[in-house]
Amino acid sequence: MQTEALLRALADPTRLRIVRLLGAMELAVGELAQVLGQSQPRVSRHVGILCDAGLAERRREGSWVFLRAPAPSHEAAILNAAFTRLLDTAEREDAQMADQCADDRRKLNAVRSARENTAEDYFARHAEEWDDLRRRHSPDALVEDALLETLGSAPLGQVLDIGTGTGRMAELFAPHATHVVALDKNLEMLRIARAKLQNLPADMAELVQGDFADLPFASGRFDTVLLHQVLHFALDPQLALAEAARVTRPAGRIAIVDFAAHDREELRERHAHTRLGFDDEQIVKLLKDSGFIPAVPIAFEGEELVVKIWLGKRVDECAGKGVDA
Repeated sequence: MQTEALLRALADPTRLRIVRLLGAMELAVGELAQVLGQSQPRVSRHVGILCDAGLAERRREGSWVFLRAPAPSHEAAILNAAFTRLLDTAEREDAQMADQCADDRRKLNAVRSARENTAEDYFARHAEEWDDLRRRHSPDALVEDALLETLGSAPLGQVLDIGTGTGRMAELFAPHATHVVALDKNLEMLRIARAKLQNLPADMAELVQGDFADLPFASGRFDTVLLHQVLHFALDPQLALAEAARVTRPAGRIAIVDFAAHDREELRERHAHTRLGFDDEQIVKLLKDSGFIPAVPIAFEGEELVVKIWLGKRVDECAGKGVDA
């Protein structure tokens, strides 16, 4: 029985601490070992028991394994939530447990600081090339405000941020969404995004390693899909859009933020851009071919580059194509 397995899994002080920690934020096995003051193999054994009981979920990123509390849809999530409330009460009334939890949280703050230091180091190493790119186009804040205002006219629901990079878009949209999944292929960028998103509620944001040409999600999972400054890296933009369409629910929305077509060839070498922007006809065709109804694009003039927002609404198979984007 699921309840019996769950209770057996929780019959250990270390596993109770792990459940408590994962309720605060996603953690790598090594980070858990650091907080708990135990060996990584020992922590891995505890984690295995919790995962088997549905009290934790594993996800591999390269050589690292990250743990998080189960998704709300998981059958154990309701029992887990009830037990979390019980632990809240126990912590308030049990002085010894309260001291242990406080000590764990202090060590958890050290993990947060280490992540932030890693992110700061990355930004310092890449500051010059990012400054070079930013000076060429309109301020990021203008685009972000317009994107949020445009998409915020309707509920965002489940959001997928494809190519999340530093996690900025996921951070921006999280307060307006029911849940945000931030996806990136690059492990280093996921580390940076994790540092940015680690102060959000643990059940609000999820980080996933994956390729925009082969998204690791079920069809029709998301209400809103973002591709922010990522499509110009695609060898096959049509494949990327087809995958985005596959995971978008009928009547769901997509937003593509990218450069208008330009002739700055040096961006291929310095910033690894595969495409030198896109013209409206290209994006409209990509959207229509992928099953989206395109809206009128929004343009932002810059010093050298024009940034555009292209929006689309997924064709509702029940309503046909008479839906306005």
